[in-house]
Amino acid sequence: MQNEQNFLQEFEQLFGRKAAVLAKAPGRLEILGNHTDYNEGFVLSCAVGFGVTIAIAENGLDRCRVRNPEFAPGKEESIDLNNIGAAIPGDWTNYIKGVILELEKRNIKIKPFDALVKSDLPVSSGMSSSAALETGFCFAFKELFGIELAKEEWARVGQGVENIYLGLKSGLLDQFSSVFGQKNALILSDFRTVEVLRTVPLPEGYFLIVVNSMIKHNLVDSEYNSRRAECEGAAAKISAKHQAVKTLRDVSPALLEECKDDLDALEYKRAKHVVGECDRVKQAINCLDKNDIATFGKLLFESHESSRNNFENSTVELDYLVELAQTIPGCLGSRLSGGGFGGITIHLVKADAKDTYMNAIREAYKLQTGVEPQILACEIGQGAIAIKLEK
Repeated sequence: MQNEQNFLQEFEQLFGRKAAVLAKAPGRLEILGNHTDYNEGFVLSCAVGFGVTIAIAENGLDRCRVRNPEFAPGKEESIDLNNIGAAIPGDWTNYIKGVILELEKRNIKIKPFDALVKSDLPVSSGMSSSAALETGFCFAFKELFGIELAKEEWARVGQGVENIYLGLKSGLLDQFSSVFGQKNALILSDFRTVEVLRTVPLPEGYFLIVVNSMIKHNLVDSEYNSRRAECEGAAAKISAKHQAVKTLRDVSPALLEECKDDLDALEYKRAKHVVGECDRVKQAINCLDKNDIATFGKLLFESHESSRNNFENSTVELDYLVELAQTIPGCLGSRLSGGGFGGITIHLVKADAKDTYMNAIREAYKLQTGVEPQILACEIGQGAIAIKLEK
């Protein structure tokens, strides 16, 4: 609460007025279901206790004023609402402008505002700092301007920023997790029906440890879009013989093997990963329902192996972190999380081994790479919220 008061006082000092709304949006962890969202598959994810906080108020000016002390210390960004048609490479305010444009497509106009942003999420790491920023502004605008949209639609607004404004053909996982997150529970999402099917508690006595390899990924410039095209190509070839197949979500492991000769080598590998991930999500739910945490952990290791061999979205550093996880006592499972090509690994660790584990993996990774990893013990957090403040 004290931190919030200091944040709101900082807003008032910077802009000469009180904030009208305080919004918070968490980052997310993809637990299982790597690259399944845009294949209309299943994903097990969670919101985390780290995220983006935004203080905002209308300013009555002809432009928006935005400050982000962590990202651009001492700098005030200016946004002209009449001149935001094209994204500017490398400009973090693209995420805000993209939200405004997506709302304009829905006949919703945003008035000039002042905003102060802070984040404790690592950037370009795989915890969806961009989706948290998009979702945070969605909820800030929702409360500030009285905008009524369903939660699913707010997630689509954020996805539109990525897909249309920034050119990244991502799915809905990041925004969905930030919007629908439940404290102390994983969420199972179906990205065909675009809904949260259920929440799944993680048994007590275990922590999710995030280890940031410090290899930043930029998904717009990575092979993300080509991976999606390869998945869609595989689905189209299978669909030519099996009309019930619309996306890889409809393909069972057995059917994939039956159709293997119809696919080129890359399409088969990409499809094997996605089909396997959907299957692992289903297995994971059964494991957690039975409190079989050991088998759940093995599924995480299997997922990473598939990312490494079939989807080829891992890196030497991520592979090394997962190898370390198999040698340090207290860890039941580990995998890369998020888009890959850098970023983070997640580690399922016994609570009583948490501190020892974090120290051991830090020292070993630094010794091997010369790089100090960022390590976070993650609480499973609540989804995005926004509140009106007293005048």
